[in-house]
Amino acid sequence: MRRIALRLLAASSLVVALLSATTAPAATRPRYGGTLRVAMRAAPSSLDPGASGSSDWLGSRNLSRLMFDTLVTLDNSGKPQPSLATFWQSEPSNQRWQFSIRRGIAFQDGTALTSDVVAASLRAINPTWKVFSAGEAVIIERGSAVPNLPAELALPRNSIVRRDGGKISGTGPFAVARWDPGKKLVLTAREDYWGGRGFVDSMEIEMGKTFRDQMIALDLGKTDVVEVAPEQVHRASVESSRVEHSEPEELMALVFARDRQSGDDGRIREALALSIDRGSLNNVVMQSGGEPSSALLPNWMTGYAFVFPVNVDLARARQNLAGLRQTAPWTLGYEAADPGARLLAERIALNAHDAGLSLQPTSGAADLRLVRVPLVSLNAHVALVELAESLGLSPLKFNGNSNSEDDLYAAENTLLQSQRVIPLLHLRTASAVQTTVKDWHEARDGSWSLAEVWLGTLGTEKQ
Repeated sequence: MRRIALRLLAASSLVVALLSATTAPAATRPRYGGTLRVAMRAAPSSLDPGASGSSDWLGSRNLSRLMFDTLVTLDNSGKPQPSLATFWQSEPSNQRWQFSIRRGIAFQDGTALTSDVVAASLRAINPTWKVFSAGEAVIIERGSAVPNLPAELALPRNSIVRRDGGKISGTGPFAVARWDPGKKLVLTAREDYWGGRGFVDSMEIEMGKTFRDQMIALDLGKTDVVEVAPEQVHRASVESSRVEHSEPEELMALVFARDRQSGDDGRIREALALSIDRGSLNNVVMQSGGEPSSALLPNWMTGYAFVFPVNVDLARARQNLAGLRQTAPWTLGYEAADPGARLLAERIALNAHDAGLSLQPTSGAADLRLVRVPLVSLNAHVALVELAESLGLSPLKFNGNSNSEDDLYAAENTLLQSQRVIPLLHLRTASAVQTTVKDWHEARDGSWSLAEVWLGTLGTEKQ
């Protein structure tokens, strides 16, 4: 009797094990359906990726990539990969490029993607370029060598858009279902998307929300994904929020309103750079939300940022100032809408005082400003060119056909030697995500990748 009972127990255990093996994977298997709710600070008045004026570039970039595609995309190493263009080649001078357009793609409004439409889209955003169609290819001619043109075409502003009067249409994975400018955007997944339909059926994106309002909405279960300020990443993680973050990619720097006026002016600027305690700015004010840096580009992108010293050197700063007198206190401007900016400006002013300099923080016009500028490309050469333009520095061009790391370093060093900019930190961007959102990951540059994202049921699936 005991043997029979043991056999029955063993048989029942085997059945349970088989059932578990059959049903367990289903609990974590991606499934289609649901609406992903997102909140963001960006409040664009236009969905056209070629429109300018957004105060939140990262948010606008993520919106653009939901609705529009570019000819080329970049992988996490910053290398160009095919997208709407399947193949490209250039002449030896790198001034004339040819891009073969992918077949069988349609815009949201049903219009077919053609080389003529692609050429018209690029000309509208880049009026100084010579762009024309040639059969199923697009030819781009530039006035000088552009070895990084494929990476440049991956910028959101170069998204391929069909513009018809006041209407725009894209080839991206989602179609616009509702648009309240600056307030709310509702998107639906495209069944005919050439890259494959995503798992979520739709997205609802609330715009113009402060970091605080976003976190409250997340805590109340009213949204699924929100942005987290760099200085709040550690706290959000401790409070059990699931936080995904990028590499340090947003530059925080001091930018002078005008060029260096004299040798003495240069010595004073160098003294200021030497006096700043970047480690304290990051660890105390920004709560370890980034990395101290004296380089324009982060080390993970270039591999050489570490050669620019970040340590405080008050002795050298005071030595620079020996025999010099600051004619008048410098005003240090900061963004009044950024609550952390004032604290940073005040701490920088204290650091400068320790060296014998006088800075007066202000939210108005100033001699130098505290700015935050995101890197717009994973390609280091393109990122540096765009960064120089954003900071109002001298236009940057690389020599001839060169695309080397040596030229990149030389170009960045030239910008730093101009003493128009003093890098301080590279900050991370981050998102807090509900546990029901599966396979959400931040790319190295903070951009979204929704191809694998799906929605589970609260309390049933775990990652």
